[in-house]
Amino acid sequence: MNLILKIWRQPNSKSKGKMVTYPVENVSPDMSFLEMIDMLNEKIILKGEDPVAFDHDCREGICGMCSMFINGQAHGPDRLVTTCQLHMRKFRDGDTIIVEPFRANAFPVIKDLIVDRSSFDRIQQAGGFISINTSGNTQDANAIPIEKDDADKAFDAATCIGCGACVASCKNASAMLFVSAKVSQYSLLPQGKVEATDRVLNMVNQMDEEGFGNCTNTGACEVECPKGISLENIARLNREFLISKVKT
Repeated sequence: MNLILKIWRQPNSKSKGKMVTYPVENVSPDMSFLEMIDMLNEKIILKGEDPVAFDHDCREGICGMCSMFINGQAHGPDRLVTTCQLHMRKFRDGDTIIVEPFRANAFPVIKDLIVDRSSFDRIQQAGGFISINTSGNTQDANAIPIEKDDADKAFDAATCIGCGACVASCKNASAMLFVSAKVSQYSLLPQGKVEATDRVLNMVNQMDEEGFGNCTNTGACEVECPKGISLENIARLNREFLISKVKT
């Protein structure tokens, strides 16, 4: 396939960015989107120019680093996949593809398609932990009985990879789906009950401090989430938050 790429180029966070057009030829439909960008960068480097900077690591849909806004959609036109799992067969010969970084005040651009998502780290640090007994009388987690329904819901919430697609897809740049997944992951399990009250309050407060917007209730976050995190987690977050406010 022969394609036209319009990619956001921005040298650093303080410089103005712009869209730059790049033609790419002989793209195999079996290539992943990142492999196609790699091919483009090889040509750019041979010209002595600065390659397109983008985040990537595992390229297996696990780390969530390969976050790109492709043709107006987080991670591109496919569903339940990250950018690294998006294949070029989702596009047609002659297509023009617009590639941008995730847009949010809490995700400032570092360079080109790379954004600073350390705000997610700070939210998790505010409450994403559990207290355990380290006195030598610790209880094996496998010995604690848990209802299968609760265990399944907790596992589903834990599949969140923190890529930020929910934020990029929300017109208010809300992080409610991400935060709710992290709260649900622990609130459904007995190990997470110790900090339950403080956890939800601290994580929501940190989310607000980072500059994320309010939930729009449009459901775009769930649609664009590569792991299919359910909106039910946001409802659970709201319940946990109200209960914690009453307790305090």
